Amino acid sequence: MDNPRPEKVAVVTEVRDRLGAAQAALLTDYRGLTVKDLSALRQSLAAAGATVSIYKNTLVRFAARDLGIEDLEPMLKGPTAITFVDGDAAAAAKALRDFSRTNPLLVVKGGLLGTKVVDAAGAKALADLPTREVLLSQIAGLFQAPLQQMASLLEAVPRTFAYGLAALLEKQGGVPDAPEAAEAPEAAEVPEVTDAEITPEPAGAPADADNDNQES
Repeated sequence: MDNPRPEKVAVVTEVRDRLGAAQAALLTDYRGLTVKDLSALRQSLAAAGATVSIYKNTLVRFAARDLGIEDLEPMLKGPTAITFVDGDAAAAAKALRDFSRTNPLLVVKGGLLGTKVVDAAGAKALADLPTREVLLSQIAGLFQAPLQQMASLLEAVPRTFAYGLAALLEKQGGVPDAPEAAEAPEAAEVPEVTDAEITPEPAGAPADADNDNQES
C-alpha cells in the first residue's frame, strides 16, 4: 500500500494476527444473505467455537501476503466472510455446511487449515471428519477393547489424530518396561584352609651339607 491510512494499516494488522493465531480460517461467499441470516450464522458458529468477520478483500490480500500465503488470494473475490476457528476446525466446518443446507446462498470457498491452504473440496472433507469429542472417545475405546479388536479400532481412527493416541499412551505411563535380565549367580565360596592342614616342606640338601662340614 502506498501511503496507507492508519485505519487501513490497523485492519491489515488485525487480519494478519487473527489468521496467524487461528487453528483454521474458512472463507465463504455470503452474497444475498440478509442481516438476519448473518446473525443466525454467527450464532451457529459461536456454538462451534468460531467467529465470522467481514473485511475488504484488498486488505485481506495484504495480510495474506505478509504471512506468505498468497495461495489464499484467488478466493478473495466477491463478498467474502472469514470464519476464524480457535477450537475444533471440523466442528466449525460442519456448522457452515449445515447452515448452507438451509441457506444455499452461503457458499464455502475454501480457507486455511493451520498454514495449509485448502480449496472448497478440502473444506468439505474437513466437515466430514468426526468432531474432536468423537475422536477422543474412539481413542479411549482402544484401551477398553480386547487385543483382537485393537487393529480394527485403529483403522477406524483417522491417521491425522494419531498423536492423540500417543498422548494417551504417555498419560497411561508409556509402554511397559522390558523384564530385567536374570542376575548372575554368586561366585562359589573358597573353603578356608587351617594351619594344621599345611604340610611342612622337607629340609633342603645344601643345609645338611653345611652341618656336616662344621662337625668334622
